[in-house]
Formats: sequence, C-alpha cells, structure tokens
Amino acid sequence: MPKKSKPAFYTQTSKNFPKVIKAVENLGTTLRSSGPLDEKTSHLIQLAAAAAMKSEGSVCSHTHRALQAGASPEEISHTLLLLVSTIGFPGTMAAMSWSQEILKESGKKKKNKK
Repeated sequence: MPKKSKPAFYTQTSKNFPKVIKAVENLGTTLRSSGPLDEKTSHLIQLAAAAAMKSEGSVCSHTHRALQAGASPEEISHTLLLLVSTIGFPGTMAAMSWSQEILKESGKKKKNKK
C-alpha cells in the first residue's frame, strides 16, 4: 500500500519543529520494537487507544499503519468493535466511521491497481 500524504497540519508542524517530530516518530518505533508483539498487533492496540481517546486523526493514522503492517479490514473493524463494552456504542461507532473512510479509500486504490 503506498504511503498516504500526511495531514497538512502535521506536515507544517514537522517543518516548524523537525527535531520534535523526529523524536516522537523514533519513540513510537522504539516502543513497538521493544517487546514480543508484532507490528500489526502493535498498531491494532494503538488504534484501539486512539479510538478510546476519540482522536480521529490517530484512528485514521493507525488504520493506515495497521493495513501497512498486514492487518485485514476485518481485523481492524473487529479491533474497534471490541470497544463497545469499554468506551460505549457511540464512541465505537464514531471510531469505526473514521476507520471505514480509510478502508474504503484503501479498497478503491487496490481496485484501481488491478
């Protein structure tokens, strides 16, 4: 899956504070590689945390990253669905709707490549 361009605000912040963004990105990489969980599982966990925080940008980002790490759309949807009893139905549905937009986009790109 090709890398999607980052949101304009993130890109601008990266230009304004490159050392900070690089440090945050390096921290994420270090944390994901510091234990026995694989990349896909790590992104699914981070996706769930993003949903619990009601962070649309993070849900979208970790949906992309989970796909890149080999998660299927079904695994992504199930990860979010599991949150109903933890964060509630409305919060889960919001996160699923944000994620579905990314999954639709990804599916369209795959169809256009064929």
